[in-house]
Amino acid sequence: MSQRDGFTSGFLAGTLVGGLVGGIVGALVATRRNDSTQDEFSALEGDPDRAEASIEGARRSLEAKIAQLNLAIDDVRQQLSSPNGNASDLERELRDR
Repeated sequence: MSQRDGFTSGFLAGTLVGGLVGGIVGALVATRRNDSTQDEFSALEGDPDRAEASIEGARRSLEAKIAQLNLAIDDVRQQLSSPNGNASDLERELRDR
C-alpha cells in the first residue's frame, strides 16, 4: 500500500511541476513569436512599396510553383492514360529535362 501512495503523490507532483514548467515555456515562446510577427508587420506597414513588392514576389513564386505542379500532373496523367506506356519512355523524358 505504501508504494501506491508514493506513486500517487509522485504522479500528482509531476503533473503540477510539468504543468507549471510547460505553462512558463509556452508563455515565453508565445511572447517571442508575437514580438517577431509584430516586427514583420510594422516593417511592412512602414513602407507600402516594400509591402507591395514583397506580396508581388510571393505571388510570382507561388505562380511558378503552381506551374511546376501542373506540368507534373499533366505528365502523370499522360503516363496513366497511355495504354502501352513503357518505363523507357519515362526514363527518356526525365533525361531530356
